[in-house]
Amino acid sequence: MSREKLRRAALPPVQENIDKLEKAINEGNFYGAQQMYKSISARYVSAERYSEALDLLESGACLQLKHGQNVVKMIGISLFSFISLGFFRLECGFSDWKGYCHCIEVTGMNFQVTCGAELAVLFVDTLVKGKIPYNEDILDRVRKIYEVFPKVPLPSNMLDDEDVREFTEALGAAKTCLEGCSSFLRAAIKWSAEFGASRNGDPQLHAMLAEYIYSESTELNMAKVSYHFVRGNNPKKFASTLVNFMSKCYPDEDDIAIARAVLMYLSMGNLRGANCLMDELKRQVESQELDFPESDLVQFITFLLLTLERDALPLFNMLKMNYKSSIDREPAFNELLDEIAEKFYGIQRRNPLQGMFGDLFKFWVALD
Repeated sequence: MSREKLRRAALPPVQENIDKLEKAINEGNFYGAQQMYKSISARYVSAERYSEALDLLESGACLQLKHGQNVVKMIGISLFSFISLGFFRLECGFSDWKGYCHCIEVTGMNFQVTCGAELAVLFVDTLVKGKIPYNEDILDRVRKIYEVFPKVPLPSNMLDDEDVREFTEALGAAKTCLEGCSSFLRAAIKWSAEFGASRNGDPQLHAMLAEYIYSESTELNMAKVSYHFVRGNNPKKFASTLVNFMSKCYPDEDDIAIARAVLMYLSMGNLRGANCLMDELKRQVESQELDFPESDLVQFITFLLLTLERDALPLFNMLKMNYKSSIDREPAFNELLDEIAEKFYGIQRRNPLQGMFGDLFKFWVALD
């Protein structure tokens, strides 16, 4: 028997390892289990038993992330709850008790989320190594992992130094979750683009990433959110996200967010998506009895959508000239309009560097 066949035969059925490592995690041996997940899955990959490696990594990622979720749910439990559970016995005041327990919880959650995210990325790496084609079954497994990434509640009332500390720790935990989930979904998008989905990657994965960035970002960048939503398949969710953003942003940011979203759709040649978003935005704003932004920039976008319905390059150029001051409020808008002119009217950029800068902008936005 060849050495390769011996190596393949030496590996036990994957369910044995799944059960053994699940027991280790449930007993609290997160670090030891993590090292075993990585080493055992590497052996399956080396033996080209990709299906079993995927089963092991999916199980490990979900377990670690679920334990991270459980810690999130525990954050904020009172002192007396901890005493009744018998977690700690400290001779200190209430504030020290609560702060110490909260710190322990956040640290544990960060570790478990980092472990789960690492295994999630290894899951996608294994898809690539095994040249596993894009299909709905794999997409469902990616979604299953995504759905157990924790979402960290941020304290809303900061009355004293302890509240400020807890808020700071929660921000750090949210950042850990965002970095882990973003790395996982970006890898999955890249895999899907390479192995059978559309050129931009699976739209459902883009929508997942957009939603998670919006809900978990501690320093929200709507350009990143919009970048993935326009490549997604959920304009209603995109519209509701924009409406939510409009309710809490500065007064001069709402029309820019709307214009950016529409221009991003149009820069991809997607006039239907841009119109669908605007219609849905207006419907949701009206149903919630809110005010839709009225500004020169929104007026420009409205006229632009009508102009692109027909072959009207002179009118397109006139709009850009007449609304230049509004367009210049956001540096990226001129680049997007150049791409729109190329998509709809075949106008090539005069300066080749323009396209390069546009590509760099997309790269940094997509990088999260």
